[in-house]
Amino acid sequence: MDRLTKEQRHKNMSNIKNKDTSIEVKLRKELWKKGHRYRKNYKELPGKPDIALTKYKIAIFCDSEFFHGKDWEILKPQLERGKNADFWIKKISKNRERDEEINKQLIFQGWIVIRFWGKEINKNVEECVKVIEEVIFEKIINDNESFEQGE
Repeated sequence: MDRLTKEQRHKNMSNIKNKDTSIEVKLRKELWKKGHRYRKNYKELPGKPDIALTKYKIAIFCDSEFFHGKDWEILKPQLERGKNADFWIKKISKNRERDEEINKQLIFQGWIVIRFWGKEINKNVEECVKVIEEVIFEKIINDNESFEQGE
């Protein structure tokens, strides 16, 4: 049973941001500082990636641990013991399935998908940028090799 009224719960849930979250802003600022230009919440792609490096076809998602089910094998049993268990398990399971489907669609379209957990970004945003830059470097190398081979 929920401690809040339906109206209070609705107000709380509607205040949860899905764009320009603190983790997205933190990662974007660091990328911008390094000279990387991007689109945010790119509507042209499935799942509207939080950050899209269109030049390199890299889609980046900044996922919160709870809503995207980090360590699901640990989180799920905790939710089963909590309040409103069916709702949360169903919601987070659907989010995880949707994330997988979006990954598949983007990869099929030739995009590279990178997903970071919020705590990764908060703990070490520089390391996240380094991962992105390594992917960019690999992409450039692979594209050059394909070009040289006449593909």
